[in-house]
Amino acid sequence: MASFEENFVDIVMRAWNGQLEFAQLIDCAAQMDAKKLSPLSAVLYQTWLSRTPSPYAYAAYFNLGVTLSNLDDFPNAEAAYRKSMELHPTFAQPRLNLGSLFERMGQIDKALAEWRWVAENISAEAPETRPMIILACNHQGRVLEARKQLHEALEWLTKSLTLDPNQEDALHHWIHLRQKQCMWPVYPEFPGISLDAMHKATSALAMLSVSDEPVRQLEAARRFVEKKVISNVPILANPRGYGHTKLRIAYVSSDFSLHPVSMLTAELFELHNRTQFEIYGYCWSPEDGSGLRQRVIQSMDQFHRIDRLTDEDAAKLIRSHEIDILIDLQGQTAGARANLLAYRPAPVQITYLGLPATTGLPSIDYVIADKFLIPEASASLYSEKPLYMPDVYQVSDRKRPVGPTPTRAACGLPSDAFVFCSLNNNYKYTPEVFSVWMNILRRTPDSVLWLLSDNPWAEANLRIEAQRRGIDPGRLYFAGRVLPPDYLARYAVADLFLDTFPFNAGTTANDALWMELPLLTYTGQSFASRMAGALLTAAKLPELITYNLQDYEEKAVALASQPKELARIRKHLAQEKTSGVLFDTPRFARNLEERLQQLVAAL
Repeated sequence: MASFEENFVDIVMRAWNGQLEFAQLIDCAAQMDAKKLSPLSAVLYQTWLSRTPSPYAYAAYFNLGVTLSNLDDFPNAEAAYRKSMELHPTFAQPRLNLGSLFERMGQIDKALAEWRWVAENISAEAPETRPMIILACNHQGRVLEARKQLHEALEWLTKSLTLDPNQEDALHHWIHLRQKQCMWPVYPEFPGISLDAMHKATSALAMLSVSDEPVRQLEAARRFVEKKVISNVPILANPRGYGHTKLRIAYVSSDFSLHPVSMLTAELFELHNRTQFEIYGYCWSPEDGSGLRQRVIQSMDQFHRIDRLTDEDAAKLIRSHEIDILIDLQGQTAGARANLLAYRPAPVQITYLGLPATTGLPSIDYVIADKFLIPEASASLYSEKPLYMPDVYQVSDRKRPVGPTPTRAACGLPSDAFVFCSLNNNYKYTPEVFSVWMNILRRTPDSVLWLLSDNPWAEANLRIEAQRRGIDPGRLYFAGRVLPPDYLARYAVADLFLDTFPFNAGTTANDALWMELPLLTYTGQSFASRMAGALLTAAKLPELITYNLQDYEEKAVALASQPKELARIRKHLAQEKTSGVLFDTPRFARNLEERLQQLVAAL
């Protein structure tokens, strides 16, 4: 029986002599790829193409491009794709792949140009080419969204969904893009897409701005798990723990950078008691060069980048370190690695801060909470068991730097107006709450509303929505993004923070209260709609918590005419910073450590 080497030599000789049929070429190359011998597959394609005149050469060049791309030989892969396109100008596949190749090379404009050519020059009528156009549209939508070119991204996804309305992944991005741009209603009529389909396509994160019902948020989380998260994989951790004298606590995240999660947690990492705990960080975060990232890295006893590891290999690395408790700071947010958690690299796994809702992940045991945030009567609506903190669920960083206080003129604000502000991400704004904000402006004639300038399309849409409600759009002011110290300093020039609903301010609420700015919230049933209320409860300011829109409106209007009450609240917040529990980070660290020790002792 001939050896593999003899068979390969025979196949190459037949290719050299022009005696290998195209179908045989494809079959032989596939066998080599299956044996993880792709370099030999490339040699075979190159030999065949140099020696065999064939009408199928364009397809062979395309396959050669795929093989070389998989081998990270980008220049020769590009050359192969271009030769395929030259031989068959309307063959869309090499252009699609060339776009993906350019994306891997970081040449995003070139990638977009290839995908745009496919979308604009290939017929959508033919059943065999329509999927390629849809893919080209989706690629553009995905990349343009990442580039924050939201309006253009939405246009491409709209074209994609027009061609095929049954695309749940494309639809969920389309919905969130509408939220980000304050395009209301978020669920418009769309041919071929029912309202129910839109609800089912809404991601766990996007759902937080749509619904205050914990059960709907749990359903959204579980849909994600069902479709995207692996199951039936080996459990890596020892379920009984490891008996370490010092417990090993791991924090995992893609947000160990200039990100709200790190802005809250940096001091917690520093304050952990090193006589009882070893602190590990596992990171797939961007190297943004920020001081905050360096501070996080330095606060860890061990810090490991795992961005180049597969989920399984990353889980095995964590398991090899015998981590006692893993705290995932991601949930179902951008960059999440739920499949890593599915391997259970630690015997106890906890979710914290990343997603202000249930994750629906079977691999997560606990969620860090307090009894205002998740009332005991609501605990059954979470896939995790609440790990209750005695004071407040949210940790704070008392070392956050604050820039010099700007003047109102420097912020573009009128000097003599009452300034309501809501410096939240624009996707948290909803038409219902915005209407109340406009009512508040109507009832307080000498006031303005200061919002975050998240993107130009949201800003334009919000001005239109104000005018529709009979409010001069000129009473809306927008704050551009600045570095964290300057952002914090802005709060000193506002008079009252108006919270969003059903997705409350989280880190933003913490920042406002730290800067002694009174904050008015509307509290509902879900985790996301109870965040600011939890902070105000810890700060002993329950009078700033309302439970319906009417009371929210009335309280805002009343406070605008009560400067002494606002001054009292500011003075109270100043005292809370030094003597209250809300910003007592050492107390939070000790309370958390006590609970973590109890969890390990119970194994």
